[in-house]
Amino acid sequence: MKIALTGATGYTGGRLLAVMLGRGDTVRALARPSSKRPALSGEPEWIEGDLADVGALRRLVEGVDAVVHLAAVYRTAGHTDAYYRAVNVGGTVRLLEAAAKAGVQRFVHTSTVGVHGDVEHPPADETSPLAPGDIYQATKAEAETLALEFHRRRGVPVSVIRPGAIYGPGETRLLKLFRAIARGRYALVGSGRAYYHPVYIDDLIEGYLLALERPEAVGQAFIVAGPTYVTQRELAETIARATGGRLLPFRVPAAPLRWLAALCEAVCVPLGVEPPLHRRRVEFWTKNRAFSTEKARRLLGYEPNVDLETGVARTAAWYRQAGWL
Repeated sequence: MKIALTGATGYTGGRLLAVMLGRGDTVRALARPSSKRPALSGEPEWIEGDLADVGALRRLVEGVDAVVHLAAVYRTAGHTDAYYRAVNVGGTVRLLEAAAKAGVQRFVHTSTVGVHGDVEHPPADETSPLAPGDIYQATKAEAETLALEFHRRRGVPVSVIRPGAIYGPGETRLLKLFRAIARGRYALVGSGRAYYHPVYIDDLIEGYLLALERPEAVGQAFIVAGPTYVTQRELAETIARATGGRLLPFRVPAAPLRWLAALCEAVCVPLGVEPPLHRRRVEFWTKNRAFSTEKARRLLGYEPNVDLETGVARTAAWYRQAGWL
């Protein structure tokens, strides 16, 4: 299969790129000139540009069978709401337009389970309300809605993947948590009973490949997450076992942290400085993120194989080998 890929210099995109090259796909990947490209045994055809570059997008999709779209602006201090919309929504529309003109046979768009916000009645599924809690989630919700609209109105064969909380060797979003627990400096925030739904990188990659291949994927959104969701306490205790660390014997109330996080953002964000504490971090500890993967299992044959204990152990081992723990 000849595949066009955005986001190839990111964590998930880089892993997906390596797997696709390894199985014999021909891959054309979009990258900004300043982006660090992954070291691979094989090489894709690189197209220099970004999601604002219509010419680069046209070259990216010309003659390909499928497009996998992962590129997005993630949560970074200093970015305006308008910039999030320009990239996450506007960039997606430009890529969809290019794909429609090129006549691609499949377009797999990346969203996030975060579009569901705080899940009131867990587990949520694909029919649960969209209730994004920040500008990143809001623009991802808008982009996936537009992508599915392109399928209905323009006939572009779109599928949407909503990944759970991605983790695995090389991923850094949980690194601070691993370090704090390994050093015995971590206390649970709030009750510790809020749900969290991780997905190990290998399982997520399998979800993408199934969405590319299965005809049942077209016109559908899929939650792709791990075998089960866990509480914050279960997550922390699993990391403690893997790292030889421990939790502090007390819990931190969430309400004062919410106030402090709001203050940090109010002071730091206008200055373009990364706040030491974000409201979204408090939400990580207190909001429910629990999901059903039944639809992906039923329509795609998706079967997540890596349980949390195994995935966390592999991740901790990688962190140690890299000198990060």
